[in-house]
Amino acid sequence: MADAVLHYIHDPLCGWCYAASPLVAAARQMPAMEIRLHAGGLFVGANRRPVTPELRGYVLPHDRRIAQLTGQPFGEAYTDGLLRDPSAVLDSEPPIAAVLAADQIAGRGLDLLTRLQAAHYVEGRKLAEREVLVALAKDIGLDETAFEQALDETLGARTQAHLADTRTWMAQVGARGFPTFVLERGGRLSTIEAGEYLGRPGPWQARLRALAGHRDPAT
Repeated sequence: MADAVLHYIHDPLCGWCYAASPLVAAARQMPAMEIRLHAGGLFVGANRRPVTPELRGYVLPHDRRIAQLTGQPFGEAYTDGLLRDPSAVLDSEPPIAAVLAADQIAGRGLDLLTRLQAAHYVEGRKLAEREVLVALAKDIGLDETAFEQALDETLGARTQAHLADTRTWMAQVGARGFPTFVLERGGRLSTIEAGEYLGRPGPWQARLRALAGHRDPAT
């Protein structure tokens, strides 16, 4: 049983969340640490964005910085494919619904989130498209029929309710954006500034152990 919970406020299309993906993977390796996902919706509603030359010019410098800091890969299919495709739209709601559906049927929302990030930033896949989400769910071994049913049930009201809950929770903990990590232990919440740990999963684990009251295995 987990004795600490790491709340992860994220968005599937947030580049800095992709930068933090190795930190999430490091946290998953820690015993007695549960990770709970809270999707906030970076590109939803009026904030959905078509891919334009202006958008490409804005995100690429951030992507280069992320690659320098963390070593996270960005594929040509993304930089020179998706980001040059005028038919592409950045819409966070479908991939968020997919993560919720994967959690519902198999408790594997975080696994699917990881796959979605690679599909977007490396493979240049369009995460707003239902058939892409179904294919990626199959990639991680989810049952296609069960996933499709759960996705259809989740899109819309359930996803909107999740987004509203996340935004309420963000206000309560003082979260200013994505990604935000909050460690919960014994009813106490500790917000962790992840920026200084990007590309440094070892010190990140040590910080989590200290906040969770776990003994450092090196001592």
